[in-house]
Amino acid sequence: MLYFRIHDKNIADLSAMDIGTLAGWFSSLEKHLTERQQIIARDILKEIRSRLGFLMEVGLDYLSLERSARSLSGGESQRIRLATQIGSRLVNVLYILDEPSIGLHQRDNRKLITSLKSLRDQGNSVIVVEHDREMIQSADYIVDLGPGAGRHGGALVAAGSPAEIISGKTLTADYLNFTRKIPVPETRRKGNGKELRLCGATGNNLKNVDVSFPLGKFICVTGVSGSGKSSLINETLHPIISQKLYRSNRAPLAFRSLTGLEHIDKVIEVDQSPLGRTPRSNPVTYTAVFNDIRKLFEQTPDAKIRGFKASRFSFNVKGGRCETCGGAGVQTIEMNFLPDVYVQCKTCNGKRYNRETLEVRYKDHNINDVLKMTINQAVEFFSSVPSILRKLKTLQDVGLGYIRLGQPSTTLSGGESQRVKLSAELSRKDTGKTLYILDEPTTGLHFEDVRVLLEVIATLVNRGNTVIMIEHNMDVIKVADHIIDLGREGGEMGGTVLAAGTPEEVAEVRDSYTGNFLRLELQTEKK
Repeated sequence: MLYFRIHDKNIADLSAMDIGTLAGWFSSLEKHLTERQQIIARDILKEIRSRLGFLMEVGLDYLSLERSARSLSGGESQRIRLATQIGSRLVNVLYILDEPSIGLHQRDNRKLITSLKSLRDQGNSVIVVEHDREMIQSADYIVDLGPGAGRHGGALVAAGSPAEIISGKTLTADYLNFTRKIPVPETRRKGNGKELRLCGATGNNLKNVDVSFPLGKFICVTGVSGSGKSSLINETLHPIISQKLYRSNRAPLAFRSLTGLEHIDKVIEVDQSPLGRTPRSNPVTYTAVFNDIRKLFEQTPDAKIRGFKASRFSFNVKGGRCETCGGAGVQTIEMNFLPDVYVQCKTCNGKRYNRETLEVRYKDHNINDVLKMTINQAVEFFSSVPSILRKLKTLQDVGLGYIRLGQPSTTLSGGESQRVKLSAELSRKDTGKTLYILDEPTTGLHFEDVRVLLEVIATLVNRGNTVIMIEHNMDVIKVADHIIDLGREGGEMGGTVLAAGTPEEVAEVRDSYTGNFLRLELQTEKK
């Protein structure tokens, strides 16, 4: 197959190009074809250009055709399907999208909005679950649910056009009309005067990048999609540090040197991967607060009389759990090529434990009652038990007060999983020399949730730690102490450091897309 070439390119060469470069190659291909070849290729080229155009419209010009589907983010996969639908030219179809702006820079977000409007203009209906301000304001009709989350939500608090919503009295309206806002800090942290210095990073599309990370600060790494942010942080910096500190086997991408490692003693990556892949995994087991809860039940008079130890109240150990479902509360039905289906266990009715275990009570609640509590309810319930209260408060502090203690990790979103991990780290004692790495933690977060998250980040940094965050959300970027902006474009046109400094300094860099949006954000703040 590689023997066959068109304009000195075989099919592997074309597959390795990013979509933007490939579109440019096809745009001028006729000049290199004979008259007979042009006649044969006319309709084929029309279809190829059309499909490449759809992919570029949804901000995926930095991807290559050979990119493995497994390596795509949820937002990228969703936008590829969206590009397919735009090209199908169907009408009278209802499209439902969940957070399609995941991983998108504000510049690319406008392309996505244009694509969604194109679907609408073809005679279709588009429903988008979204938190992005510009996406919300671009809608024809908004449905706002609340007023809170979990048991405090579930009500329709407002519905109407953007103008009608903005003039309302809901939490969403307050942020849209700037009655509430995430303020720019009056002063930026000075840091501790030390830094990590990474030199000669050349992995993927990085072009011999030299970059400094000032320690003791909140650092945002920004840039359009595909500009090299993940390559720099997740695939180069983090693996290098993990190898040095923990002897990790994960190999970093190519680099020349990293100095300043003596100034940190721990690196923690808080990503959005699931806490676990079975219903047995949940927030209290991940944060280890369940160990303290089980020990508390061991101390009850009922447990002492029966001789029950803490292990009796574990749903992962034989003895106290329901053996029909193995303590999961549900039974798994394997669907071969489809996702597994979970049905409630008929023996314990989803209570996880056998009858004898459920007869043991603390404050008139058994262990299943406790697992069914929300974090907010549990904070009140265990207010007199400091060891439990401290860990539960960290879950509450990251905005997860609405989730249940025993909620299966399979039902948590990526953003919720990431915040559970963040709370687990908050509950541990840090040394003030810890480096935290977060990748898009605002995914799926409302404006108010972002504000709560930033308070948590501030707590970590104020203790002397360093937080490096890959982010596109301007509400987050504007409060950072230091920004590292990559670009200018994605793919082969990216991979260089455009700007580095405070938000005010980056806003003055006219060649930076992030700087341009940041300048507008800071100007709006002053008004």
